[in-house]
Amino acid sequence: MSTKKSTQLYLRLLSHILPYWHIFLVALVSMMILAAAEPAMAKLMQYMLDEIFVEKNVSYMYVIPLALVLIFLARGIMNFTGVVSISWVSNRLVMDLRLLMFDNLINLPTSYYNKNSSGGIISKLTYDVNQVTAAATEVFTVMVRDSLTIIYLLVLMLSLNWKLTLIALSIVPVIAVSVKIVSSRMRRLNKNLQQNMGDITHIAEEAVLGQKVVKIFGGHEYEKERFNSKANWIRRCRNKVKITSTASVSIVQLLTALSLAVIVFMAAREAIVYNSLSVGEFSAFFGAMGLLSSPIKRLTKINEQLQKGLAASESIFEAIDLEQEDNSGEELELTSQKPVIFDKVTFRYDNAETDALTDVSFEIKAGETVALVGHSGSGKTTIANLIPRFYSISSGGIKVDDRDIKDFAVKSLRRSIAMVSQDVILFNDTIKANIAYGPYYADISDEQVIEAAESANAMEFIEKLPEGINTMIGENGARLSGGQRQRIAIARAIIKDAPILILDEATSALDNESEYKVQAALEKLSRDRTTLVIAHRLSTIENADRIIVMDKGRIVEQGKHQELIKNDGHYRKLHSANFEE
Repeated sequence: MSTKKSTQLYLRLLSHILPYWHIFLVALVSMMILAAAEPAMAKLMQYMLDEIFVEKNVSYMYVIPLALVLIFLARGIMNFTGVVSISWVSNRLVMDLRLLMFDNLINLPTSYYNKNSSGGIISKLTYDVNQVTAAATEVFTVMVRDSLTIIYLLVLMLSLNWKLTLIALSIVPVIAVSVKIVSSRMRRLNKNLQQNMGDITHIAEEAVLGQKVVKIFGGHEYEKERFNSKANWIRRCRNKVKITSTASVSIVQLLTALSLAVIVFMAAREAIVYNSLSVGEFSAFFGAMGLLSSPIKRLTKINEQLQKGLAASESIFEAIDLEQEDNSGEELELTSQKPVIFDKVTFRYDNAETDALTDVSFEIKAGETVALVGHSGSGKTTIANLIPRFYSISSGGIKVDDRDIKDFAVKSLRRSIAMVSQDVILFNDTIKANIAYGPYYADISDEQVIEAAESANAMEFIEKLPEGINTMIGENGARLSGGQRQRIAIARAIIKDAPILILDEATSALDNESEYKVQAALEKLSRDRTTLVIAHRLSTIENADRIIVMDKGRIVEQGKHQELIKNDGHYRKLHSANFEE
Protein backbone atom coordinates (compact mmCIF):
# COMPACT_ATOMS: atom_id res chain seq x y z
CA MET A 1 0.00 0.00 0.00
CA SER A 2 1.41 3.40 -0.98
CA THR A 3 2.09 6.22 1.49
CA LYS A 4 -0.62 8.26 -0.24
CA LYS A 5 -3.19 5.52 0.29
CA SER A 6 -2.13 5.13 3.94
CA THR A 7 -2.59 8.86 4.46
CA GLN A 8 -6.06 8.69 2.89
CA LEU A 9 -6.99 5.89 5.28
CA TYR A 10 -5.71 7.91 8.26
CA LEU A 11 -7.71 10.95 7.20
CA ARG A 12 -10.85 8.91 6.60
CA LEU A 13 -10.60 7.31 10.03
CA LEU A 14 -10.05 10.78 11.49
CA SER A 15 -13.23 12.04 9.80
CA HIS A 16 -15.19 9.43 11.78
CA ILE A 17 -13.53 10.63 15.00
CA LEU A 18 -14.36 14.32 14.47
CA PRO A 19 -17.88 14.10 15.98
CA TYR A 20 -16.19 13.15 19.26
CA TRP A 21 -13.42 15.76 19.05
CA HIS A 22 -13.96 17.01 22.62
CA ILE A 23 -13.20 13.57 24.12
CA PHE A 24 -10.39 13.12 21.60
CA LEU A 25 -8.94 16.49 22.69
CA VAL A 26 -8.94 15.37 26.34
CA ALA A 27 -6.99 12.27 25.30
CA LEU A 28 -4.55 14.33 23.22
CA VAL A 29 -3.85 16.89 25.97
CA SER A 30 -3.45 14.09 28.53
CA MET A 31 -0.92 12.33 26.29
CA MET A 32 1.01 15.57 25.75
CA ILE A 33 1.34 16.14 29.50
CA LEU A 34 2.11 12.47 30.14
CA ALA A 35 4.90 12.56 27.55
CA ALA A 36 6.58 15.43 29.43
CA ALA A 37 7.04 13.23 32.52
CA GLU A 38 10.06 11.36 31.09
CA PRO A 39 12.23 14.40 30.24
CA ALA A 40 11.14 16.01 33.53
CA MET A 41 12.62 13.02 35.38
CA ALA A 42 15.89 13.34 33.43
CA LYS A 43 16.11 17.07 34.20
CA LEU A 44 15.38 16.36 37.86
CA MET A 45 18.34 13.96 37.83
CA GLN A 46 20.63 16.81 36.68
CA TYR A 47 19.54 19.13 39.51
CA MET A 48 19.79 16.37 42.09
CA LEU A 49 23.41 15.51 41.21
CA ASP A 50 24.69 19.04 40.55
CA GLU A 51 22.85 20.95 43.29
CA ILE A 52 22.67 18.38 46.09
CA PHE A 53 25.70 16.09 45.67
CA VAL A 54 28.15 18.55 44.06
CA GLU A 55 27.08 22.06 45.23
CA LYS A 56 25.57 20.82 48.56
CA ASN A 57 22.57 23.19 48.12
CA VAL A 58 20.27 22.47 51.11
CA SER A 59 17.11 24.04 49.61
CA TYR A 60 17.07 21.44 46.80
CA MET A 61 16.95 18.71 49.43
CA TYR A 62 13.24 19.57 49.96
CA VAL A 63 12.30 20.74 46.47
CA ILE A 64 13.43 17.68 44.50
CA PRO A 65 11.49 15.02 46.53
CA LEU A 66 8.36 17.20 46.28
CA ALA A 67 8.88 17.61 42.52
CA LEU A 68 9.33 13.85 42.22
CA VAL A 69 5.95 13.21 43.91
CA LEU A 70 4.21 15.84 41.75
CA ILE A 71 5.64 14.36 38.53
CA PHE A 72 4.37 10.86 39.39
CA LEU A 73 0.99 12.21 40.52
CA ALA A 74 0.53 14.13 37.24
CA ARG A 75 1.75 11.11 35.32
CA GLY A 76 -0.83 8.82 36.97
CA ILE A 77 -3.75 11.22 36.44
CA MET A 78 -2.85 11.96 32.81
CA ASN A 79 -2.33 8.28 32.03
CA PHE A 80 -5.80 7.46 33.42
CA THR A 81 -7.64 10.26 31.57
CA GLY A 82 -5.71 9.64 28.36
CA VAL A 83 -6.27 5.87 28.22
CA VAL A 84 -9.95 6.08 29.23
CA SER A 85 -10.67 8.89 26.74
CA ILE A 86 -8.98 7.25 23.78
CA SER A 87 -10.64 3.91 24.61
CA TRP A 88 -14.04 5.63 24.60
CA VAL A 89 -13.34 7.29 21.25
CA SER A 90 -11.95 4.13 19.64
CA ASN A 91 -14.85 1.97 20.87
CA ARG A 92 -17.28 4.55 19.49
CA LEU A 93 -15.36 4.66 16.20
CA VAL A 94 -15.46 0.88 15.87
CA MET A 95 -19.18 0.77 16.67
CA ASP A 96 -19.88 3.44 14.04
CA LEU A 97 -17.81 1.60 11.42
CA ARG A 98 -19.50 -1.71 12.27
CA LEU A 99 -22.97 -0.14 11.98
CA LEU A 100 -22.06 1.57 8.71
CA MET A 101 -20.71 -1.66 7.28
CA PHE A 102 -23.69 -3.72 8.45
CA ASP A 103 -26.15 -1.15 7.09
CA ASN A 104 -24.42 -1.25 3.72
CA LEU A 105 -24.10 -5.05 3.66
CA ILE A 106 -27.84 -5.63 4.17
CA ASN A 107 -28.57 -3.17 1.35
CA LEU A 108 -26.22 -4.73 -1.20
CA PRO A 109 -27.67 -6.40 -4.28
CA THR A 110 -28.41 -10.12 -4.10
CA SER A 111 -25.71 -10.72 -6.73
CA TYR A 112 -23.05 -9.67 -4.17
CA TYR A 113 -24.08 -12.50 -1.85
CA ASN A 114 -24.00 -14.94 -4.75
CA LYS A 115 -20.35 -14.06 -5.41
CA ASN A 116 -19.05 -13.83 -1.81
CA SER A 117 -19.00 -16.41 0.95
CA SER A 118 -20.95 -15.71 4.11
CA GLY A 119 -17.82 -16.52 6.14
CA GLY A 120 -15.84 -13.79 4.38
CA ILE A 121 -18.62 -11.26 4.94
CA ILE A 122 -18.96 -12.14 8.64
CA SER A 123 -15.17 -11.99 9.05
CA LYS A 124 -15.23 -8.34 7.95
CA LEU A 125 -17.76 -7.53 10.68
CA THR A 126 -15.82 -9.38 13.39
CA TYR A 127 -12.12 -9.98 12.74
CA ASP A 128 -11.41 -6.88 10.63
CA VAL A 129 -13.27 -4.55 12.99
CA ASN A 130 -11.42 -6.01 15.99
CA GLN A 131 -8.12 -5.21 14.27
CA VAL A 132 -9.22 -1.58 13.94
CA THR A 133 -10.18 -1.55 17.64
CA ALA A 134 -6.67 -2.61 18.64
CA ALA A 135 -5.09 -0.15 16.23
CA ALA A 136 -7.31 2.73 17.31
CA THR A 137 -6.47 2.31 21.03
CA GLU A 138 -2.97 0.85 21.32
CA VAL A 139 -1.48 2.41 18.21
CA PHE A 140 -2.81 5.90 18.87
CA THR A 141 -1.76 5.82 22.53
CA VAL A 142 1.76 4.67 21.73
CA MET A 143 2.22 6.89 18.67
CA VAL A 144 1.08 10.12 20.34
CA ARG A 145 2.58 9.54 23.78
CA ASP A 146 5.88 8.05 22.64
CA SER A 147 6.38 10.39 19.68
CA LEU A 148 5.95 13.39 21.99
CA THR A 149 8.20 11.77 24.61
CA ILE A 150 10.94 11.37 21.99
CA ILE A 151 10.53 15.00 20.86
CA TYR A 152 10.67 16.30 24.45
CA LEU A 153 13.73 14.16 25.24
CA LEU A 154 15.51 15.35 22.07
CA VAL A 155 14.82 18.99 22.99
CA LEU A 156 16.31 18.32 26.44
CA MET A 157 19.34 16.59 24.91
CA LEU A 158 19.92 19.48 22.47
CA SER A 159 19.82 21.95 25.34
CA LEU A 160 22.40 19.89 27.23
CA ASN A 161 24.83 19.10 24.37
CA TRP A 162 23.96 19.58 20.71
CA LYS A 163 27.01 17.69 19.39
CA LEU A 164 26.17 14.48 21.21
CA THR A 165 22.53 14.86 20.15
CA LEU A 166 23.48 15.02 16.45
CA ILE A 167 25.47 11.81 16.86
CA ALA A 168 22.38 10.17 18.40
CA LEU A 169 20.22 11.40 15.52
CA SER A 170 22.58 10.04 12.85
CA ILE A 171 20.92 6.61 13.02
CA VAL A 172 17.40 8.00 12.38
CA PRO A 173 17.55 7.81 8.52
CA VAL A 174 18.70 4.18 8.68
CA ILE A 175 15.88 3.33 11.10
CA ALA A 176 13.34 5.15 8.86
CA VAL A 177 14.37 3.13 5.78
CA SER A 178 14.18 -0.19 7.67
CA VAL A 179 10.75 0.70 9.11
CA LYS A 180 9.43 1.60 5.64
CA ILE A 181 10.58 -1.74 4.18
CA VAL A 182 9.11 -3.65 7.11
CA SER A 183 5.81 -1.70 6.93
CA SER A 184 5.27 -2.63 3.29
CA ARG A 185 5.83 -6.33 3.98
CA MET A 186 3.69 -6.29 7.13
CA ARG A 187 0.76 -4.64 5.34
CA ARG A 188 0.88 -7.24 2.58
CA LEU A 189 1.06 -10.15 5.03
CA ASN A 190 -1.78 -8.81 7.17
CA LYS A 191 -4.04 -8.23 4.18
CA ASN A 192 -3.53 -11.86 3.12
CA LEU A 193 -4.11 -12.96 6.70
CA GLN A 194 -7.48 -11.16 6.86
CA GLN A 195 -8.64 -12.67 3.57
CA ASN A 196 -7.75 -16.16 4.77
CA MET A 197 -9.46 -15.58 8.13
CA GLY A 198 -12.63 -15.02 6.09
CA ASP A 199 -12.00 -18.27 4.20
CA ILE A 200 -11.48 -20.34 7.35
CA THR A 201 -14.63 -18.84 8.89
CA HIS A 202 -16.54 -19.88 5.77
CA ILE A 203 -15.13 -23.44 5.87
CA ALA A 204 -16.05 -23.80 9.55
CA GLU A 205 -19.53 -22.38 8.94
CA GLU A 206 -20.17 -24.82 6.09
CA ALA A 207 -18.99 -27.78 8.17
CA VAL A 208 -21.20 -26.79 11.12
CA LEU A 209 -24.31 -26.05 9.06
CA GLY A 210 -23.81 -29.13 6.91
CA GLN A 211 -22.81 -31.45 9.75
CA LYS A 212 -25.48 -34.03 8.85
CA VAL A 213 -24.22 -34.22 5.26
CA VAL A 214 -20.64 -34.46 6.52
CA LYS A 215 -21.57 -37.36 8.78
CA ILE A 216 -23.77 -39.32 6.39
CA PHE A 217 -21.37 -39.01 3.42
CA GLY A 218 -18.21 -39.48 5.49
CA GLY A 219 -16.80 -36.06 4.73
CA HIS A 220 -14.88 -35.74 8.01
CA GLU A 221 -11.41 -36.16 6.49
CA TYR A 222 -12.21 -33.91 3.53
CA GLU A 223 -13.47 -31.11 5.78
CA LYS A 224 -10.54 -31.63 8.17
CA GLU A 225 -8.10 -31.35 5.28
CA ARG A 226 -9.75 -28.16 4.00
CA PHE A 227 -9.68 -26.61 7.47
CA ASN A 228 -6.13 -27.82 8.27
CA SER A 229 -4.80 -26.49 4.97
CA LYS A 230 -6.21 -23.02 5.59
CA ALA A 231 -5.27 -23.06 9.30
CA ASN A 232 -1.70 -24.05 8.38
CA TRP A 233 -1.49 -21.22 5.87
CA ILE A 234 -2.65 -18.76 8.54
CA ARG A 235 -0.07 -20.19 10.97
CA ARG A 236 2.74 -19.71 8.45
CA CYS A 237 1.57 -16.19 7.67
CA ARG A 238 1.47 -15.26 11.35
CA ASN A 239 4.97 -16.69 11.79
CA LYS A 240 6.18 -14.49 8.93
CA VAL A 241 4.55 -11.47 10.56
CA LYS A 242 6.26 -12.22 13.88
CA ILE A 243 9.67 -12.87 12.24
CA THR A 244 9.46 -9.61 10.31
CA SER A 245 8.38 -7.67 13.40
CA THR A 246 11.06 -9.18 15.67
CA ALA A 247 13.83 -8.69 13.09
CA SER A 248 12.84 -5.04 12.75
CA VAL A 249 13.02 -4.49 16.53
CA SER A 250 16.40 -6.23 16.78
CA ILE A 251 17.92 -4.13 13.98
CA VAL A 252 16.71 -0.88 15.56
CA GLN A 253 18.05 -1.90 18.98
CA LEU A 254 21.45 -2.81 17.51
CA LEU A 255 21.71 0.55 15.73
CA THR A 256 20.73 2.31 18.96
CA ALA A 257 23.41 0.42 20.90
CA LEU A 258 26.11 1.41 18.37
CA SER A 259 25.03 5.03 18.63
CA LEU A 260 25.15 4.85 22.45
CA ALA A 261 28.69 3.48 22.37
CA VAL A 262 29.88 6.41 20.23
CA ILE A 263 28.08 8.91 22.50
CA VAL A 264 29.64 7.50 25.68
CA PHE A 265 33.09 7.81 24.09
CA MET A 266 32.47 11.43 22.95
CA ALA A 267 30.95 12.44 26.31
CA ALA A 268 33.93 11.02 28.21
CA ARG A 269 36.30 12.84 25.82
CA GLU A 270 34.55 16.20 26.40
CA ALA A 271 34.51 15.74 30.17
CA ILE A 272 38.19 14.73 30.38
CA VAL A 273 39.77 16.93 27.69
CA TYR A 274 37.58 20.08 27.74
CA ASN A 275 35.91 19.78 31.16
CA SER A 276 32.73 21.12 29.49
CA LEU A 277 30.23 18.56 30.82
CA SER A 278 29.12 18.44 34.47
CA VAL A 279 28.20 15.22 36.24
CA GLY A 280 24.54 16.29 36.35
CA GLU A 281 24.46 17.21 32.65
CA PHE A 282 26.09 13.93 31.64
CA SER A 283 23.68 11.95 33.83
CA ALA A 284 20.67 13.88 32.47
CA PHE A 285 21.87 13.43 28.88
CA PHE A 286 22.60 9.74 29.30
CA GLY A 287 19.36 9.29 31.25
CA ALA A 288 17.43 10.94 28.39
CA MET A 289 19.25 8.66 25.95
CA GLY A 290 18.25 5.64 28.01
CA LEU A 291 14.67 6.84 28.24
CA LEU A 292 14.59 7.15 24.44
CA SER A 293 15.06 3.41 23.96
CA SER A 294 11.66 2.37 25.42
CA PRO A 295 9.45 4.68 23.30
CA ILE A 296 11.53 3.88 20.20
CA LYS A 297 11.14 0.16 20.90
CA ARG A 298 7.38 0.54 21.41
CA LEU A 299 7.02 2.61 18.24
CA THR A 300 8.87 -0.07 16.28
CA LYS A 301 6.76 -2.86 17.75
CA ILE A 302 3.50 -0.99 17.24
CA ASN A 303 4.19 -0.93 13.51
CA GLU A 304 2.87 -4.51 13.29
CA GLN A 305 -0.41 -3.50 14.95
CA LEU A 306 -0.61 -0.38 12.81
CA GLN A 307 -0.27 -2.33 9.57
CA LYS A 308 -2.96 -4.78 10.73
CA GLY A 309 -5.23 -1.85 11.51
CA LEU A 310 -4.62 -0.15 8.17
CA ALA A 311 -5.18 -3.36 6.21
CA ALA A 312 -8.38 -3.96 8.20
CA SER A 313 -9.49 -0.34 7.66
CA GLU A 314 -9.00 -0.75 3.93
CA SER A 315 -11.14 -3.91 3.99
CA ILE A 316 -13.85 -2.20 6.06
CA PHE A 317 -13.99 0.90 3.86
CA GLU A 318 -14.17 -1.31 0.76
CA ALA A 319 -17.27 -2.94 2.29
CA ILE A 320 -18.74 0.44 3.25
CA ASP A 321 -18.11 1.81 -0.26
CA LEU A 322 -19.71 -1.10 -2.11
CA GLU A 323 -22.51 0.14 -4.33
CA GLN A 324 -25.92 -0.59 -2.86
CA GLU A 325 -28.74 -2.07 -4.89
CA ASP A 326 -30.54 0.37 -7.15
CA ASN A 327 -33.07 2.19 -4.98
CA SER A 328 -34.17 4.76 -7.53
CA GLY A 329 -37.87 5.40 -7.85
CA GLU A 330 -40.69 6.91 -5.85
CA GLU A 331 -42.31 5.91 -2.58
CA LEU A 332 -45.56 4.60 -4.06
CA GLU A 333 -48.28 2.45 -2.55
CA LEU A 334 -49.21 -0.64 -4.51
CA THR A 335 -52.79 -1.85 -4.91
CA SER A 336 -54.11 -5.25 -5.93
CA GLN A 337 -56.35 -3.78 -8.64
CA LYS A 338 -53.85 -3.93 -11.51
CA PRO A 339 -51.98 -6.90 -13.06
CA VAL A 340 -48.33 -7.91 -12.89
CA ILE A 341 -47.00 -7.85 -16.45
CA PHE A 342 -43.80 -9.38 -17.85
CA ASP A 343 -43.07 -7.86 -21.26
CA LYS A 344 -40.33 -9.58 -23.31
CA VAL A 345 -38.10 -10.00 -20.27
CA THR A 346 -34.57 -11.31 -20.80
CA PHE A 347 -32.20 -11.89 -17.88
CA ARG A 348 -28.71 -13.29 -17.44
CA TYR A 349 -26.86 -13.85 -14.16
CA ASP A 350 -23.43 -12.27 -13.73
CA ASN A 351 -20.65 -14.32 -15.36
CA ALA A 352 -23.19 -16.74 -16.88
CA GLU A 353 -22.69 -17.80 -20.49
CA THR A 354 -26.39 -18.13 -21.37
CA ASP A 355 -29.60 -16.29 -20.50
CA ALA A 356 -31.64 -17.58 -17.56
CA LEU A 357 -34.76 -16.06 -19.16
CA THR A 358 -35.32 -15.25 -22.83
CA ASP A 359 -38.13 -13.05 -24.15
CA VAL A 360 -40.57 -13.99 -21.38
CA SER A 361 -44.02 -12.35 -21.56
CA PHE A 362 -47.09 -13.07 -19.44
CA GLU A 363 -49.67 -11.34 -17.25
CA ILE A 364 -51.07 -12.10 -13.80
CA LYS A 365 -54.39 -10.32 -13.30
CA ALA A 366 -55.54 -8.97 -9.95
CA GLY A 367 -56.93 -11.77 -7.81
CA GLU A 368 -55.58 -14.35 -10.24
CA THR A 369 -53.37 -17.27 -9.22
CA VAL A 370 -50.79 -18.18 -11.82
CA ALA A 371 -48.55 -21.22 -11.39
CA LEU A 372 -45.08 -21.68 -12.88
CA VAL A 373 -43.95 -25.23 -13.57
CA GLY A 374 -40.95 -26.75 -15.31
CA HIS A 375 -37.81 -28.76 -14.80
CA SER A 376 -35.15 -27.56 -12.36
CA GLY A 377 -33.21 -24.65 -13.90
CA SER A 378 -36.00 -23.66 -16.27
CA GLY A 379 -36.22 -20.13 -14.83
CA LYS A 380 -39.16 -20.38 -12.41
CA THR A 381 -37.38 -19.05 -9.31
CA THR A 382 -35.61 -16.42 -11.42
CA ILE A 383 -39.01 -14.97 -12.37
CA ALA A 384 -40.01 -14.91 -8.68
CA ASN A 385 -36.78 -13.07 -7.81
CA LEU A 386 -37.23 -10.42 -10.50
CA ILE A 387 -40.59 -9.11 -9.23
CA PRO A 388 -39.13 -7.76 -5.91
CA ARG A 389 -36.08 -6.47 -7.84
CA PHE A 390 -33.58 -8.83 -6.24
CA TYR A 391 -31.95 -8.63 -9.69
CA SER A 392 -32.21 -6.12 -12.53
CA ILE A 393 -33.42 -7.43 -15.88
CA SER A 394 -31.19 -7.30 -18.95
CA SER A 395 -33.96 -6.17 -21.31
CA GLY A 396 -37.73 -5.89 -21.49
CA GLY A 397 -39.94 -4.64 -18.68
CA ILE A 398 -41.92 -5.70 -15.62
CA LYS A 399 -44.99 -3.70 -14.60
CA VAL A 400 -47.17 -3.57 -11.50
CA ASP A 401 -50.05 -1.13 -11.13
CA ASP A 402 -49.45 -0.14 -14.78
CA ARG A 403 -46.01 1.20 -13.82
CA ASP A 404 -42.55 -0.19 -14.41
CA ILE A 405 -41.17 -1.69 -11.18
CA LYS A 406 -38.16 0.64 -11.59
CA ASP A 407 -40.53 3.55 -10.91
CA PHE A 408 -40.98 2.24 -7.36
CA ALA A 409 -38.41 2.68 -4.62
CA VAL A 410 -37.23 -0.81 -3.68
CA LYS A 411 -38.59 -0.64 -0.13
CA SER A 412 -42.05 0.54 -1.20
CA LEU A 413 -42.20 -2.19 -3.86
CA ARG A 414 -41.19 -4.92 -1.41
CA ARG A 415 -43.64 -3.68 1.21
CA SER A 416 -46.35 -4.82 -1.19
CA ILE A 417 -44.91 -8.31 -1.73
CA ALA A 418 -45.03 -11.36 0.54
CA MET A 419 -42.84 -14.33 -0.32
CA VAL A 420 -42.51 -17.88 0.95
CA SER A 421 -39.71 -19.93 -0.60
CA GLN A 422 -38.58 -23.53 -0.36
CA ASP A 423 -35.47 -22.36 1.54
CA VAL A 424 -37.09 -21.11 4.75
CA ILE A 425 -35.11 -18.53 6.71
CA LEU A 426 -36.02 -18.13 10.38
CA PHE A 427 -34.21 -16.05 12.99
CA ASN A 428 -32.91 -17.03 16.42
CA ASP A 429 -35.84 -15.41 18.18
CA THR A 430 -39.37 -16.22 19.34
CA ILE A 431 -42.08 -17.65 17.10
CA LYS A 432 -43.98 -14.38 17.45
CA ALA A 433 -40.96 -12.32 16.34
CA ASN A 434 -40.53 -14.56 13.30
CA ILE A 435 -44.19 -14.39 12.27
CA ALA A 436 -44.50 -10.64 12.87
CA TYR A 437 -41.04 -10.00 11.41
CA GLY A 438 -40.17 -6.54 10.11
CA PRO A 439 -41.43 -3.04 10.88
CA TYR A 440 -44.85 -4.44 11.77
CA TYR A 441 -43.70 -6.21 14.95
CA ALA A 442 -44.56 -3.45 17.44
CA ASP A 443 -48.07 -2.96 16.03
CA ILE A 444 -49.11 -6.62 15.87
CA SER A 445 -50.90 -8.20 18.81
CA ASP A 446 -50.57 -11.76 20.07
CA GLU A 447 -54.10 -12.43 18.81
CA GLN A 448 -53.14 -11.45 15.25
CA VAL A 449 -50.07 -13.69 15.40
CA ILE A 450 -52.16 -16.61 16.66
CA GLU A 451 -54.76 -16.01 13.94
CA ALA A 452 -52.07 -16.07 11.23
CA ALA A 453 -50.54 -19.20 12.77
CA GLU A 454 -53.93 -20.92 12.79
CA SER A 455 -54.48 -20.04 9.13
CA ALA A 456 -51.11 -21.63 8.34
CA ASN A 457 -51.98 -24.73 10.39
CA ALA A 458 -49.13 -23.90 12.79
CA MET A 459 -50.98 -23.53 16.11
CA GLU A 460 -51.34 -27.30 16.47
CA PHE A 461 -47.61 -27.56 17.29
CA ILE A 462 -47.13 -24.06 18.75
CA GLU A 463 -49.67 -24.81 21.50
CA LYS A 464 -47.57 -27.78 22.59
CA LEU A 465 -44.41 -25.67 23.03
CA PRO A 466 -43.54 -24.57 26.60
CA GLU A 467 -44.02 -20.84 25.97
CA GLY A 468 -46.33 -20.91 22.96
CA ILE A 469 -45.68 -18.10 20.49
CA ASN A 470 -42.98 -16.74 22.84
CA THR A 471 -40.85 -19.88 22.50
CA MET A 472 -37.30 -19.38 21.21
CA ILE A 473 -36.77 -21.52 18.12
CA GLY A 474 -32.96 -21.57 17.84
CA GLU A 475 -30.70 -20.69 14.93
CA ASN A 476 -32.73 -20.84 11.70
CA GLY A 477 -35.49 -22.63 13.60
CA ALA A 478 -33.25 -25.55 14.59
CA ARG A 479 -35.74 -26.70 17.25
CA LEU A 480 -38.52 -27.09 14.68
CA SER A 481 -39.10 -29.71 12.00
CA GLY A 482 -38.98 -28.82 8.31
CA GLY A 483 -42.76 -28.72 8.02
CA GLN A 484 -43.09 -26.60 11.16
CA ARG A 485 -40.54 -24.11 9.86
CA GLN A 486 -42.42 -23.92 6.55
CA ARG A 487 -45.69 -23.17 8.32
CA ILE A 488 -44.08 -20.37 10.36
CA ALA A 489 -42.89 -18.83 7.08
CA ILE A 490 -46.40 -19.11 5.62
CA ALA A 491 -47.86 -17.44 8.72
CA ARG A 492 -45.33 -14.64 8.23
CA ALA A 493 -46.63 -14.11 4.69
CA ILE A 494 -50.24 -14.24 5.86
CA ILE A 495 -49.75 -11.57 8.52
CA LYS A 496 -48.03 -9.21 6.08
CA ASP A 497 -51.27 -9.09 4.07
CA ALA A 498 -49.53 -7.84 0.90
CA PRO A 499 -51.33 -7.38 -2.46
CA ILE A 500 -48.74 -9.54 -4.29
CA LEU A 501 -48.02 -13.05 -3.04
CA ILE A 502 -45.13 -15.23 -4.26
CA LEU A 503 -45.06 -18.88 -3.22
CA ASP A 504 -41.86 -20.65 -4.30
CA GLU A 505 -42.62 -24.31 -3.48
CA ALA A 506 -44.11 -23.05 -0.21
CA THR A 507 -45.66 -26.39 0.76
CA SER A 508 -42.72 -28.57 -0.26
CA ALA A 509 -41.84 -29.64 3.31
CA LEU A 510 -45.38 -30.41 4.51
CA ASP A 511 -47.00 -33.78 4.94
CA ASN A 512 -50.16 -34.51 2.94
CA GLU A 513 -52.59 -33.58 5.72
CA SER A 514 -50.84 -30.30 6.59
CA GLU A 515 -50.37 -29.51 2.90
CA TYR A 516 -54.11 -29.86 2.29
CA LYS A 517 -54.97 -27.52 5.19
CA VAL A 518 -52.32 -24.95 4.32
CA GLN A 519 -53.24 -25.08 0.64
CA ALA A 520 -56.83 -24.24 1.57
CA ALA A 521 -55.59 -21.31 3.69
CA LEU A 522 -53.35 -20.07 0.87
CA GLU A 523 -56.16 -20.29 -1.67
CA LYS A 524 -58.35 -18.24 0.67
CA LEU A 525 -55.52 -15.76 1.20
CA SER A 526 -54.86 -15.35 -2.54
CA ARG A 527 -58.43 -14.54 -3.59
CA ASP A 528 -57.95 -10.78 -3.60
CA ARG A 529 -54.26 -10.89 -4.40
CA THR A 530 -52.04 -11.22 -7.42
CA THR A 531 -50.45 -14.60 -6.72
CA LEU A 532 -47.53 -16.38 -8.34
CA VAL A 533 -47.04 -20.01 -7.36
CA ILE A 534 -44.00 -22.14 -8.15
CA ALA A 535 -44.61 -25.80 -7.47
CA HIS A 536 -42.81 -29.09 -7.77
CA ARG A 537 -45.87 -31.09 -6.73
CA LEU A 538 -48.19 -30.41 -9.65
CA SER A 539 -51.18 -31.65 -7.65
CA THR A 540 -51.03 -28.43 -5.61
CA ILE A 541 -51.57 -26.13 -8.61
CA GLU A 542 -54.21 -27.99 -10.59
CA ASN A 543 -56.80 -25.42 -9.44
CA ALA A 544 -54.68 -22.42 -10.48
CA ASP A 545 -56.37 -19.91 -12.79
CA ARG A 546 -53.53 -20.41 -15.24
CA ILE A 547 -50.42 -22.58 -15.48
CA ILE A 548 -47.29 -21.38 -17.29
CA VAL A 549 -44.85 -24.06 -18.39
CA MET A 550 -41.16 -23.07 -18.52
CA ASP A 551 -38.32 -24.81 -20.35
CA LYS A 552 -34.75 -23.50 -20.66
CA GLY A 553 -35.76 -19.96 -19.75
CA ARG A 554 -38.69 -19.72 -22.18
CA ILE A 555 -42.46 -20.09 -21.90
CA VAL A 556 -43.45 -23.15 -23.91
CA GLU A 557 -47.08 -23.57 -22.83
CA GLN A 558 -49.74 -21.88 -20.76
CA GLY A 559 -53.38 -22.51 -19.91
CA LYS A 560 -55.56 -24.30 -17.37
CA HIS A 561 -54.71 -27.75 -16.07
CA GLN A 562 -57.25 -29.65 -18.18
CA GLU A 563 -56.34 -27.73 -21.34
CA LEU A 564 -52.65 -28.49 -20.92
CA ILE A 565 -53.31 -32.17 -20.23
CA LYS A 566 -55.29 -32.38 -23.48
CA ASN A 567 -52.50 -30.63 -25.42
CA ASP A 568 -50.19 -33.57 -24.73
CA GLY A 569 -47.15 -31.27 -24.53
CA HIS A 570 -44.50 -30.41 -21.93
CA TYR A 571 -47.00 -30.09 -19.11
CA ARG A 572 -48.49 -33.52 -19.66
CA LYS A 573 -45.00 -35.07 -19.60
CA LEU A 574 -44.21 -33.22 -16.37
CA HIS A 575 -47.54 -34.26 -14.88
CA SER A 576 -47.01 -37.92 -15.79
CA ALA A 577 -43.48 -37.92 -14.37
CA ASN A 578 -44.73 -36.18 -11.22
CA PHE A 579 -47.54 -38.66 -10.81
CA GLU A 580 -45.11 -41.58 -11.15
CA GLU A 581 -43.01 -40.09 -8.32
